[in-house]
This record gives sequence, C-alpha cells and structure tokens, in this order.
Amino acid sequence: MNAIDHIVALACDDVPAGLAHELGEAGLDAREVHAAVVAALTEDLPGDDVTSWATIPADQVETADFVAREDGTVAGLALGELVFRYVMGNDITVERPVKDGARVSKGDVLLSVTGPTALLLTAERTALNFTCHLSGVASATAAWVRALEGTGARVRDTRKTIPGWRDLEKYAVRAGGGVNHRHSLSDMALVKDNHVVAAGGVVEAYHLIRARYPKVPVQVEVDSLDQLRQLLEIGVDQILLDNMDPATLREAVALTAGRATLESSGGLTLEDAAAYGATGVDFLAVGALTHSARVMDIAMDLRP
Repeated sequence: MNAIDHIVALACDDVPAGLAHELGEAGLDAREVHAAVVAALTEDLPGDDVTSWATIPADQVETADFVAREDGTVAGLALGELVFRYVMGNDITVERPVKDGARVSKGDVLLSVTGPTALLLTAERTALNFTCHLSGVASATAAWVRALEGTGARVRDTRKTIPGWRDLEKYAVRAGGGVNHRHSLSDMALVKDNHVVAAGGVVEAYHLIRARYPKVPVQVEVDSLDQLRQLLEIGVDQILLDNMDPATLREAVALTAGRATLESSGGLTLEDAAAYGATGVDFLAVGALTHSARVMDIAMDLRP
C-alpha cells in the first residue's frame, strides 16, 4: 500500500455534503473538484511524507492558519479545506472566517485547521497550491474590475487557462468580479483571423457557421471598421474588436449604435484599462487574468 492509498483508507473518499453544496453554488462540479484534489495529492505522495511522518508523533495535534502575506482577493478556500479533509478525514475542525471573493489585508487569517500535525504538513503544499493560484487569479481580476469602475465596461476572461484547471480558473475570475467568456469550443463560435482567411471573409465565415449551427451564439473578430460595417449589415450581434486603439474603438461604438455587443481585445494592460473602458465597449478581453496571474502570497503557520 502506497502513501496515497493509506490516506484514502484513513480519510474521506468523497466530498462532504456541505462542501459539495458550496462548490455547486459556485458553479463547480464537486466530483471534478474532488478528482483534481486526488490527482494533486497522488502527484505529491508517491510514497511516504518522509519528513513529516518521521519527525512528528502520529498523535500530536495542532492548529494551522492560512495567513495572507499581502493584500488581495481570495478564492479556492473550499478547495483548501477539501484537501485537508481528504488527507485527514472529517474528524478535524475547520474554520473559514472569510469567503471567496473577499478583499483581505496582509496578516488576515483565511482558514484554520485543527488536526494531526504530521498530516497538516502533508496536506499543506497541495492546499496552498490551489488557494494561492486561484486567489492570484481572483486578485488580478479584482484589480481590473477596480480599474474599470465608472466606465460601464466589464473585464472578461479567455480560454488561455492551465490545461485541466479551466473550471477552477474561470470560477476564480467570477470570484474576483469578472465575467466568463465561452468555456469551450462547443459553447459558442468565435471567428478569429485564421477562420476568416480559411473561409474567405468575415461575412462568409459567419454564414457558414449559421448554416451548420443555427442556434449556437456567434462572435466575430474584426480588425477594421470596414469589417465591422459588413457584419452590422447582416445582423451579427457579438463583435470582437481586435487591436484597436481607443480612438478607433470610439468610432466603432458610434458606428454600432447599440446594434451589437462589442468586446475589445489585443494586448490590453491594466494601466490602460480605464481609457479602453471609457470608449463605450461592453467588455475587455484579458487573457492575462489566467495565463499570467501571479500567485497570491499565502502561508500556513502552525500556532505556537
């Protein structure tokens, strides 16, 4: 029996009802989250936790706190709790004084767990990996939300996510106040420049999609006002304005006159967010929310 099998035999092999309900309310599939936790722990425990299990008596019990080392917006605390419950079973005490989506300050306690010390340390890094990364995504998103206040525009994510983490990262975007774009290639058609080249034009690409998938939402990317005019003439109602400066975006908004939802994309930065949001577009597409988010600095400290 390897280490992970040993832990499974001792601990919880399913998602506790309360956590399952919470994950469902957050738009996450509890079984998929559970599978992600198991995969992460299996990766970290191909054998014993040779440091913790050798140095700490099995009956030693302590309390550990997740403490913010910087200001930020938290996400993934339920996943952190699930890691501890998977490793240690449900006979532990867990307290979460803050909720996902909360703005926290350096020094705030985010989660506390009381249980066997050796297993606390076994679960520590996996729990932190989930919580720090998702809190980083939520914090990055919240920064964009604050930058866009008063403009009417909202920040939206992309499919530029870590493979296997899309549900979790898109949840973290929502926790930070952002909006999700399509989840997969099947949810919605998004005509990009290569599709335009392959189909022979933006109008041609749109008609081909409509002919084969008449009920699927369609967004079409344009890089010129001429392409925008062509799409508006045939009634396209979702248009992605790629690599346009604020002046051109304002022209596009005036030309559209409310006939379509407009999204700006292409190299947007947080420093320029307000200027782009003030053009009147509905969304800013920001892949960096997920592909470049810095982890939030959170540490686990055993209480003295």
